[in-house]
Amino acid sequence: MKQYLERTALALMRRMDPERAHALALRALAAGMGPHGGPTTSPRLMTEFAGLQFANPVGLAAGFDKNATAIAGLYHCGFGFLEFGAATPRPQPGNPRPRLFRLSEDKAAINRFGFNNDGMEAIARRLEANGTGRQGINLGANKDSEDKAADFAAVLKRCGPHVDFATVNVSSPNTEKLRDLQGKAALAALLERVMEANDSGVPVFLKIAPDLNEDEMADIAEVAGSSGVAAIVATNTTLSREGLTSRYRDEAGGLSGQPLFERSTRFLAKLSTMTDLPLIGVGGVGSARQAYEKIRAGASAVQLYTAMVYRGVRLPDEIALGLDMLLERDGFSSIAEAKGSGRSDWL
Repeated sequence: MKQYLERTALALMRRMDPERAHALALRALAAGMGPHGGPTTSPRLMTEFAGLQFANPVGLAAGFDKNATAIAGLYHCGFGFLEFGAATPRPQPGNPRPRLFRLSEDKAAINRFGFNNDGMEAIARRLEANGTGRQGINLGANKDSEDKAADFAAVLKRCGPHVDFATVNVSSPNTEKLRDLQGKAALAALLERVMEANDSGVPVFLKIAPDLNEDEMADIAEVAGSSGVAAIVATNTTLSREGLTSRYRDEAGGLSGQPLFERSTRFLAKLSTMTDLPLIGVGGVGSARQAYEKIRAGASAVQLYTAMVYRGVRLPDEIALGLDMLLERDGFSSIAEAKGSGRSDWL
């Protein structure tokens, strides 16, 4: 009965404005109206990377709960870890609406939010109040900031004591000139300032775009390896519109969801040949099979977001359980054993 009600609610929400529907979903999770489990786990699913242990390798990508308002409700969905934000030093409204578009025919979404969030003070207080589960913060910069590196450092100083990891986000396409920070010299300077601000000593991850060429990927891998980065998140949304059929396909912003799966997985596999750093696979993960493909391509863990719009909040649990079965089927005793076992399929 409960699953029937959830499916009905999901169908109704798909008829609403996407941003309004998303806000309602977060309120429902915060009010305890979602699943009531915990992080799905097993000996095969337990994983470790960047010096951290996780109950399972299925994480929530940044952007779903920007303001950390539904922490407990999201853990009950089965996630092994959650990432909140992007958080900026000062609250900001983001770009004008409409700024989120549901591409149902493509099982995708386009957003141009522009780092709308409540600011680091409010988000830090919510993170501090949470006593369970692995959680991280995505570091952002205010739109009008003249020193984006200083913004990243400020958010890390404020939120670092309350999280297990922090992600430097230089790959959102919705903040002007942000992706310019992925250049070799600019990225090295940025990461140096972030590391200097890391008083809490949390592992720092780097999130990059899928639209980089091989030379740019190699530069980022080199800089990340020499700067003390603990893991690379590959990838953020894409500016590509290849193969889309929805009427919203030409909207400005970053594309996420199923059309990104192949592009981001090939990117991940290639990147795994350039660095020994742990990789977190993001982009189009909507099933246990796709999570497994990311891991076999070289990922230590995965994150998802858009697929929950189409499959509901029980999806993380379903993916973790299915992933456990796939590992058992293929004779792997751990995520680490399976990692990279199918890399050649994507190169």
